[in-house]
Amino acid sequence: MLPAVFRKARGSLSVSKKSVLLLVVLWVFGVNAPQPLMAQDTAKSQAEQAEPHEFILTNFHTESGVTLPQARVVYATYGHLNAARDNAVLLPSHYMATFHGYEWLIGPDRALDTSKLFLVATELFGNGHSSSPSNTPEPYHGPRFPVTTIRDNVEAVHRLLTEELKITHLRAVIGFSMGAQQAFQWAVSYPAFADRIVATSGTAKTYPHGVVRLEGQIAALTADAAFQNGDYSAPPTKGLEAFATVWLGWLFSQEWWRKELWRGGAAPGTTFEQFFSYRRTHFITGADANDLILQMHTWEKHDVGTTPGFNGDAERALKSIKVPLLYMPSETDLYFPIGDARYEAAFIPGVTLAPIPSLWGHTAGAASNPADAKFLNETIGRFLAAPSAGGH
Repeated sequence: MLPAVFRKARGSLSVSKKSVLLLVVLWVFGVNAPQPLMAQDTAKSQAEQAEPHEFILTNFHTESGVTLPQARVVYATYGHLNAARDNAVLLPSHYMATFHGYEWLIGPDRALDTSKLFLVATELFGNGHSSSPSNTPEPYHGPRFPVTTIRDNVEAVHRLLTEELKITHLRAVIGFSMGAQQAFQWAVSYPAFADRIVATSGTAKTYPHGVVRLEGQIAALTADAAFQNGDYSAPPTKGLEAFATVWLGWLFSQEWWRKELWRGGAAPGTTFEQFFSYRRTHFITGADANDLILQMHTWEKHDVGTTPGFNGDAERALKSIKVPLLYMPSETDLYFPIGDARYEAAFIPGVTLAPIPSLWGHTAGAASNPADAKFLNETIGRFLAAPSAGGH
């Protein structure tokens, strides 16, 4: 759930501002940028080579039954597609994230080297850039925007890859959080489209406990009288702060809070009260309330078992996965508990279960500190480099 902090036009950021953007995104998300890695100029220069684009779909049919006259997918590419068009890796975004969300993986000494790979980083519907409640005209503006599912997003990106980029096969799909949800859906909907799947801090289904959490956050946001059933004339500030407060309580592990690991990213002398007050009022700066709610509904409706042909049976859908899958839950994730990951992994034929040993809760799956960044890059790098047959 790395949020979209700035709303600037694509391609308008200078090199220095792009670096600042990534750091601010990581901080707002509650993540300390892995400084030893971020300081490496070669890795940073590769990440800054992102080329932003838009893909327009006409009369896009959603699973809700609504047809959007025009749907837009914002994406960026890194590196160059080779002549055989077989060196592409898909990086689907997470909650309220921009295409910058995976740059902790990109660089010559990281898992994804753009001198060898062509990376496609896509943005989910509802993030404020791709088609969203906030940027879609009537009759689908604001609260009237249809609920879009993870499968809707996968279908849109499948069309982007095959129709616009002429890519018919991927080296891998790698996703964190809602990106992991998309990775699982790719493995079920298009079982032979990618050679490998990587999922960090995310599951193949949102279980009732997760739905209750998300509904609690929606209730906190919408209780503000200024919300006006989604037709607000100004941001529902009190509701947004209540939403942020609830979300923050689930973001990190209990031990992270007890050990005051938040101090690593705070100015010397910062009190807990100051830290908490700032985070409550600056959680996802500039985010639209209807956009936040739309993506929460997308999150809670996720279930690979409802893919056509599986009749709601998530276990059978997981058993259908045909390619090696690296499953990397955070040991302390409160959003996607490790117990859910272990349960699902038992049904996946080619799974490698590699829990992230971290106190950073959900954020561990997005390299929220140097140790997690190192573990993720090394583990994902080895997985991608392994022979296709055997060992998985």
